[in-house]
Amino acid sequence: MGEEATKVVVPESVLKKQKREEEWALAKKQELDAQKKQRAENRKIIFKRAQQYSKEYENQEKEAISLRREAKLKGGFYVEPEAKLLLSFVLEYQCMHPKTRSILQLLRLRQIFNGVFLKVNKATLNMLHRVEPFVTYGYPNLKSVRELIYKRGYGKVDKQRIALTDNSIVENTLGKHGIICVEDLIHEIITVGPHFKQANNFLWPFQLKAPLGGLKKKRNHFIEGGDAGNRENFINELIRRMN
Repeated sequence: MGEEATKVVVPESVLKKQKREEEWALAKKQELDAQKKQRAENRKIIFKRAQQYSKEYENQEKEAISLRREAKLKGGFYVEPEAKLLLSFVLEYQCMHPKTRSILQLLRLRQIFNGVFLKVNKATLNMLHRVEPFVTYGYPNLKSVRELIYKRGYGKVDKQRIALTDNSIVENTLGKHGIICVEDLIHEIITVGPHFKQANNFLWPFQLKAPLGGLKKKRNHFIEGGDAGNRENFINELIRRMN
């Protein structure tokens, strides 16, 4: 009789709440376990892709060296493949026509020493020619692309500038295009792949330092001993001095 009198009756609402909390905790645990499993699988995929890209770049370099040697032995010249990728920097942002400024903004070049990757096509080259006194551009190599993305790379996530400190930042934005890590991003840029536009738009314009050793004559063309205009492969030397 005494035991029945001291028995505590738990209200049904409390029991329902406890059950809900247990279900939520279980669902959360299952979600975390699934994420952990997915991350482990992604790490394997990323490692495999990195190896694959490394082999691809190495084979391309070996092939180019072989073709250069063959051309030299035959007394000819090796013609480099036509460039697909450009990198452009703003050298000056003063005393310009409003049309020039609007073209630079269209190219996402909004500040001095801003740099962006561009796909080589007629429209891009036409725009660059129109703003040539204010920019320099050229063909970045793999080393330059990799250094810029790893050292100066920021992604655009919900209109925010986010440092590329983790592969998940890339995957959350570009995963639907099969780009799940920084190495995928580098490969898409350097090869100007099918999702180049999405990958490039994800990358925030690079903000570089004033070049070590300074500039010669900003407004003069590179071929005249200045800094502006197309410097082709010599852009890589400028990147070293600005990175």
